[in-house]
Amino acid sequence: MISEKMETALNKQIALEGYASYLYLSMASWCDKEGLEGCAKFMHRQSEEERMHMLKIFYYLSEVDGHALTPAIAQPPHEFDSVKALFEEVYAHEQKVTASIHGLLKIGYEENDHTTLNFLQWYVEEQREEEALMRSILDKLKLIGDGPQSLYYIDMEVEKVNAMAAAAEGAEEA
Repeated sequence: MISEKMETALNKQIALEGYASYLYLSMASWCDKEGLEGCAKFMHRQSEEERMHMLKIFYYLSEVDGHALTPAIAQPPHEFDSVKALFEEVYAHEQKVTASIHGLLKIGYEENDHTTLNFLQWYVEEQREEEALMRSILDKLKLIGDGPQSLYYIDMEVEKVNAMAAAAEGAEEA
């Protein structure tokens, strides 16, 4: 049985993950509009991944006799000043998600909820990876610059990230 406090906090995390999925979907649409095919594909994949994160918590709450709530999701922004501004927003959002996961861990420790602490360890590792990935993309953006001709190179670099992710997913399935 999960505590009411932890159930409420996990439901807030469901909403945060759902918002992230919609935010990245909105970003994918903007990238499509800007002709950034590699970036659009990356954001579509990120959107699906965030949806999976949301559902993982949703199912967990059911397993521990909690009540998962479907969240109302706020409209994310749909215009961005540049691809650099877009990835800066992604990085800031991932940092927000990390802080939220840490808040869940704090509740778990306070309540001696070892089951949820164990469940959340996957999210701790996932967030470390997400933040590192976004920092590496931002580092590449700084190197390439943000002039009009550099968008092609930025898109190619993000497409390389897509290819590496697809290869890793294929290796996991094998």
